[in-house]
Amino acid sequence: MRSKAVIVARVLLGLVFFVFGLNGFLHWFPLPTMKGAAAEFMGGLVASGYLFPLLFGTYTITGAALLTGRFVPLALTVLAPVIVNIVAVHLFLAPSGFPLTILVVALELFLAWSHRAAFRSLLRARNDAAPAR
Repeated sequence: MRSKAVIVARVLLGLVFFVFGLNGFLHWFPLPTMKGAAAEFMGGLVASGYLFPLLFGTYTITGAALLTGRFVPLALTVLAPVIVNIVAVHLFLAPSGFPLTILVVALELFLAWSHRAAFRSLLRARNDAAPAR
């Protein structure tokens, strides 16, 4: 039962990031318009010229990794700071998108917990192993 839940969570999270990532390049559906501070923030990101293509490329690649089941711990690691920023944007600037954000956070945490063995070495305070030569 647990492995089916992990597969469903992985595919759902993969679909969210893969579809939104491709949408950044192919413009299948319009992004919601933002007002106030959220619009200023997004305007600054767009004005940088590089951040949105980088972000949408990251979404697409990590979404594909999750959908195929390859490099799942790496995809979760790359997505973690992206998801933290998504939470911050929706918490402080654009609360309308918060329900999908909560789903994404729940899926990320569930998958990270399910793959916790892959993260064990990252969460050690000290690494007593000899460095590779």
